[in-house]
Amino acid sequence: MKPPLAGIKIADFSRVLAGPYATMLLADLGAEVVKVERPTTGDDTRSWGPPFDKDGTATYFLSVNRNKSGLTLDLSKPADQKIAQELIASSDVVVENFGSGVMERFNLGYEQVVVSNPLLIYCSITGFGSSDSAKALPGYDLLLQGVSGLMSITGADSNDPTKVGVALVDVITGLHAVTGILTALRVAEQQGVGQKVELNLLSSSLSALVNQASAYVSAGVIPVAMGNAHPSIAPYQVFSGSDKKFVLAIGNDQQFIKFANAVSPELATDARFSTNQLRVKNLGDLTQILDHLFATKSAADWIELLGKIEIPVGAINNIKEAIELATSLGLDPVVDIAGSKSIANPITFSKTPVTYSKAPPKLS
Repeated sequence: MKPPLAGIKIADFSRVLAGPYATMLLADLGAEVVKVERPTTGDDTRSWGPPFDKDGTATYFLSVNRNKSGLTLDLSKPADQKIAQELIASSDVVVENFGSGVMERFNLGYEQVVVSNPLLIYCSITGFGSSDSAKALPGYDLLLQGVSGLMSITGADSNDPTKVGVALVDVITGLHAVTGILTALRVAEQQGVGQKVELNLLSSSLSALVNQASAYVSAGVIPVAMGNAHPSIAPYQVFSGSDKKFVLAIGNDQQFIKFANAVSPELATDARFSTNQLRVKNLGDLTQILDHLFATKSAADWIELLGKIEIPVGAINNIKEAIELATSLGLDPVVDIAGSKSIANPITFSKTPVTYSKAPPKLS
């Protein structure tokens, strides 16, 4: 059978992460993606290293650009603008993240190109939206992690705001972009209507704050950083065995009773910990008890003991160990395209599998 998005053509004018991640996922599903880059330097992430692969390309670039063809254009030149216009005219989708007004300056804005392609899906990604006050704000992931509130709830405590260890806002925005593009393609197919799809990093990051944002908008509670603890579930955090740390994630009262009976039966009858709400209220007392208890055995011993009774517990892996775990579970996490390795698309289909046909394009 054909791949799910076979026949869909995407003109990819995006750079760095959010847009390229979205278009790579769509390319994995069978869409034909043409990545447009500026001459000489190309996408910024080509030089974002170390590390670099054996050919000198930054692994950052390689992580989000497989399954694409490459096209080098200087969009400041009318001749190259014409080539870009022809590409868009023959495409189903455009993805761009230049910032408000830039594509219009290149004569490639939505209103300028939709005339020749009424069914076009035009996906525009910005940092903060398209209002006049938002246009001047630079859309860098670290900045967004700060201003969105994400850093305020990440870290040891409120005095130590900490970024997430990957450009998570960009990734989340890219996933939202995929949802928007696929939805718009469905509308175009069913109703014969093309449209502009707009996303911004700030709105995407606020959406991704889920329960933490809801705590404020629904209850007026402003969340704070709690290290590795959870504001609403306990015990749901990192603990230390006698040798190293591990994760314990107990999600309900039944799990806690089973856990307590296995490690310290008196915990099961302690009134301070009889419900999740009380465990959250008395988290300091509970943590102190468990810290002393877990220090008596190695992390591996606790993981083995609790795993046998189906308590959610696990090691804190580095990325090498995480990939090895996925491999041991038969998940095939790594794909190799002509010597270029990347993490596999996480979606599987029973009849139209994800395909990998092109290594990330070279800069011509």
